[in-house]
Amino acid sequence: MSQRDAAQRGAAQPGADTADRGPVTGGEPVRLRPRRIRVVCWVSAVVVVVLFAVIATTLTGPTGNGYGTFQRGDQFAMIGLGVLFALGALLFTRPRVEADARGVRVRNIIGSYELPWEVVRGIRFDRGAPWAALELYDDDLLPVVALQAADKQHAVDGVRALRRLHQAHLAALAERTPGP
Repeated sequence: MSQRDAAQRGAAQPGADTADRGPVTGGEPVRLRPRRIRVVCWVSAVVVVVLFAVIATTLTGPTGNGYGTFQRGDQFAMIGLGVLFALGALLFTRPRVEADARGVRVRNIIGSYELPWEVVRGIRFDRGAPWAALELYDDDLLPVVALQAADKQHAVDGVRALRRLHQAHLAALAERTPGP
């Protein structure tokens, strides 16, 4: 079993403050969410519900050859489908990353992970990659969907903040370890 599998949790428990924070200094906690995808998803969800509601209002009269007619229940079902599709689109607003001196908590679209800094080798954001990733000591890569390339400077600042926390943890470990 990999370190990521051992650290996987059912759901992260975010704090009351879910607002995005800018770049942090030192050992301040980091809480980041993607920006651009959230806007796109919310706008798309509203458009989908409105579109399905408009389609539902046009469902009247006979169906095709006249063997059946659209009922009020068909209209409600169409609106219900629009709501379900909108909720599916809003699933992409779920990603979040939270980190502090103890470790990092990553919530992706599906799945959440809580990892202590001891299992993290580094934070990667490769050129051309759609999002950042945590490189673990067991050579696993854990995607951090909350830090997306589409967010440009916001994502770069987030990766730098995570790297500062990781480096602070490594420095604290070096201080506790007696030298030769």
